[in-house]
Order: sequence, then C-alpha cells, then structure tokens
Amino acid sequence: MTQANRILVFDSGVGGLSILDAIKQRLSGREFVYASDNAAFPYGVKSQSFLIERVDAVLKALIKQVQPDIIVVACNTASTLVLPSIRDHFKSPVVGVVPAIKPAAEQTRSGVIGLLGTPGTVAREYTQQLINEFAGSNTVVKVGSSRLVDIAELALRGITPDSTELGKILAPLFADDRLDTIVLACTHFPLIIEDLKAASPRLVNWIDSGAAIARRVESLLGTNPRGQTDSCTTNCQAIFTKASNEVAKLQAALLNFDCHSISFLEM
Repeated sequence: MTQANRILVFDSGVGGLSILDAIKQRLSGREFVYASDNAAFPYGVKSQSFLIERVDAVLKALIKQVQPDIIVVACNTASTLVLPSIRDHFKSPVVGVVPAIKPAAEQTRSGVIGLLGTPGTVAREYTQQLINEFAGSNTVVKVGSSRLVDIAELALRGITPDSTELGKILAPLFADDRLDTIVLACTHFPLIIEDLKAASPRLVNWIDSGAAIARRVESLLGTNPRGQTDSCTTNCQAIFTKASNEVAKLQAALLNFDCHSISFLEM
C-alpha cells in the first residue's frame, strides 16, 4: 500500500492547531504532523531577520525528519514575513495563513469590520495592503492583543478564559455599533471562539482562515490521498523544539486533535 499524503502544520505555539483541525475536517486518509517551535515562542515579538533565519532552520530540520508532501505555515506573523524566503528554499508546496480580510469584506452588510490579531499583525504593512486591496471601501477597526495569545495558550492547558478580561480586550471593536464582522487574524483565536462569543455584547459574524487554508491544501494534494486507508485520518504526531512542563500540560488538549504522540526536535 502506498504512503498517504503527509501534511506538516507549523507554528510557534499552539495556535496552528486551529488550522490543523480545519484541514483534518476537510481531508481524510492523510498523515498529520503538528510542529511547534515553542523554543522561540512567541514569534509576534521577534524581528523579521530573526524569523527568516529561525523558520528556515527549523523547517529544514523538520523536512529532513518528517519528509512532508506539503507544509502549512499556520502562523500569521511567520506567513506575512517569511513565506517568500521559505518558498525559495523548499521543494514541497508551502501554504501560508493571511488575515481573512477579503471574505470579511464580501460578507459584511454594514461595511464596518473588526480586525483582531497580534499587535504586529494588525500594524504590519502587508495587512494594510490587504485592507486597501479588498476592503478599501469599508471601515476596518484594528485591535492588537498579545494577551489574547496567552489566554488561548493557557486555555489549552486547562485554564478557563476570564470573560471580563476578554470583554475588555474586545471592547474597542464594539465601540462602533455598526460593526457586524470580526476577522480573527491570529490562528490562536479560533481556539477560544466560544469564549470570545460569550464575552461579546452582541452577535457578529466571526471569520478565520481555517476553512480557506483547508481548501487550498486540498487543491494542492487532490481529493484522494495516495494511500487508501482511513486509519491515517487520526494519525497525527506532535513535535516540539523544546521539552518543558508546559508541553506536558498540553497532552490532554493534543489528544482532542488526535495527536497521540509527542516528540522533540530540540533547536
């Protein structure tokens, strides 16, 4: 029996698990590897020069070990900064994650969109280019929060997000009563989407990049994997670049994403 397509999903923390989940829901019969560069977490506060060098080195090591058919860089920060460099170095297809501004502009009825991401992502020139290109006629309210990344990381370690704190983070978005759509411009945030909804003062449309990334991966790999067994559907392993107690606390959460084994590629 031929080997099933192997999909490598890469992030600095656990945010990429939201992308992994979206891909797994769309594709069956694949092998999945989730790799977290937790030794350099968080990427959002690192310089572009550091990230280009770091991501290149980590992916080279991962590709040598995993031999993936496709690489998904499930991090908005890394995607907006280092994708061109990564694609120049690797033969495997590389898919990145960018804020879902285009679908938000297509779906909003009021013309007021919220953009919720890390401070780096919401301030980045690339993000503004997306807004100018796809949402130029809309009002886009930007909110950057590093704390929300920490909250999502802690949530996967069993610590329930505080609704009051979430409400304060979201408050600037809801200051405009016309806002009807919010873009989750960080892969961490869909992991706590139900908490975000509960902390919101009214119903809005929440959009993330997961479904679009899953469709892109499917288009590159095709609808049928090379292997014919469904057992690969739940064949997922997790790799971290640093062993720590924090990784141990993630074990239960990783099982929810069908990641039944954890290994380390220390760098």
